[in-house]
This record gives sequence, structure tokens and C-alpha cells, in this order.
Amino acid sequence: MTTDSIPVQAADARPGVAKKARKDTPSGGRRRGLFRHPGAGRQHHAGPVAYILLGIAALFSLFPLYWTMVAASTDNTRVTQTPPPFLPGPHLLENLGKAWQDAALGKAMLNSLIVAGVIALSTVLFATLAGFAFAKLRFKGRNILLMLVIGTMMVPPQLGVVPLFMMMTELGWGQKLPAVIFPTLVSAVGVFFMRQYLSEALPDELVEAGRVDGAHSLRIFWSIVLPIARPPMAVLFMITFVHAWNDFFWPFIVLDMTNPTVPVALTQLSAGYVRDQSLIMAGALLGTLPLLALFIVFGRQIVGGIMQGAVKG
Repeated sequence: MTTDSIPVQAADARPGVAKKARKDTPSGGRRRGLFRHPGAGRQHHAGPVAYILLGIAALFSLFPLYWTMVAASTDNTRVTQTPPPFLPGPHLLENLGKAWQDAALGKAMLNSLIVAGVIALSTVLFATLAGFAFAKLRFKGRNILLMLVIGTMMVPPQLGVVPLFMMMTELGWGQKLPAVIFPTLVSAVGVFFMRQYLSEALPDELVEAGRVDGAHSLRIFWSIVLPIARPPMAVLFMITFVHAWNDFFWPFIVLDMTNPTVPVALTQLSAGYVRDQSLIMAGALLGTLPLLALFIVFGRQIVGGIMQGAVKG
């Protein structure tokens, strides 16, 4: 026994000192708890008030879809009565078949699928590339270019309709799908959204490590950025797809009834002197079903990606 260990043993022998030493040491389990949130590690359960509020919100959200189905399953006379019907009628399949035939929704849905799919994929790709460049790359004029991109969000799209239509006509794309696709291949909102996410979620050390290993920017983007950016990419894809599918203004101007998208084709159902509201609702229901199917198939992946991104953040 050395003389250096005697004071330590004497100090440890005093009551309360050993407990204090264990509490102050990094290896002690209680020290780590001082820096944790009081609710960390606990499983929180929702109370009855939360379930009631969520149920009310779900009812308000689903009621327009339910009313569309009810109106599509009755005839025009019953829809316009007061009070309106609140239970489905017997004419749903009949109205759906007539709306499908009168509006040529088969070709319209194929066109909308092509347009919305290409626009959503290109927006996700280009917005992620631009967001990575604005967030982590250093080049001259970066802030000026970012301000210009954000500034385009302040310009109403209606102001560019005439020159854009003339440009599409000069390119020979009038009444064709490329006239709808190419002007919306990327959006300023998507670029800004991805830039904000990557600025926080992508550490600079990972980018620098890739540089040290000899990887160029595209290699870093493919191997490092894409795995981190999957959650916001899924959200951006879903939002862009829905927006492109429901877009009416520009496709209505540049396309005709021989090559329409779904919103343009649905105008055929209200072109008569007397509008058949049940037929219009049947067409609207048919146009909504693909979006519901998309969310049912990919909804869990999208929500899981959002939660994964929140945990990483």
C-alpha cells in the first residue's frame, strides 16, 4: 500500500463522499440523467380529449369526400333538393360509367399520370441538387442566385402565361403534353424547401470527409446527400404530384379536349345548358381515386420518412 492511496481511502470512508464521487464521475449513471429531458424514454399515451379532437378533425376532413360519393350516387333532381341527401343512392356505378365515357377519362388519367409523374420526379431531383448546392457548396454569387430563386415565388404565374404560350407555340408543342411538363420541371418552393432541410440535417463534416476521400460533388450527392434527404424528398414528391395532378389553369390554356388531363376533361361534364351535378360529382370522384390509391400505397413510407427525418433532426 502506497502513501498516495491513503487519503483517497480515507476520503472514501467518510459517509456521503463515495456517493457524491459516483454522482460526479462521468461513468456514473446518474450524471448522464442530469442532461436528459425529464420525459425522455417514456411512452406517452393520448388521453380521451386527444382522441375526441382527432376524431372530429378526421370527420371534417373526410366529409367532402363522403359528400362527393353521396352526390355521385344519386340523380340530379335529388342532389338539388333541400335538404340534400346524406345517404348514398343506388346510381353510383351508373354515374361513374357515364362520367368515364362522356369525359374520356381513360386517356385523361393516362395523360395526368405522365404529367404528374414526370413533374414530381424532376422537381425532386433538381430541387435536391439545387438545395444541396445552395446549402453546402461555396461559389460566387450563391446568395444572389438564392435570392433570385426566392424572388420568383413572389411573381404571379398568370403574368407569364402569354409569353409562355407563345414560346410553346414556337417550339411546336401546342396541344401537347411537353407544353405542360417543361415549364414546371422544377419549382422555387422545392429548391428552398430542400435547401432549408439540408442546411440543418447534413453536417459539414460529412461533406468534408467525402472531399478528403477524393469524391467529387456528384459522388457526394449520390452517396451522402440522397440517403439523408429521403424524408423531405418523399414529402416533396407527394406534394408536387398532387399539385400537378390537380393543376387546371395552365393545362386548360395549352391543351384541348383531344389530349386533356383530368381537370381539363372534367369540364366536359359541365359544358351542357343544364349541369348534371351528380355526373360532375361522379367525375370528380373518379379523378380523386388515383390520389387516394397513391396515398394508401405510399402513405406509410411517407409518414415514416417524415418521422425518421424528425428523429434525425
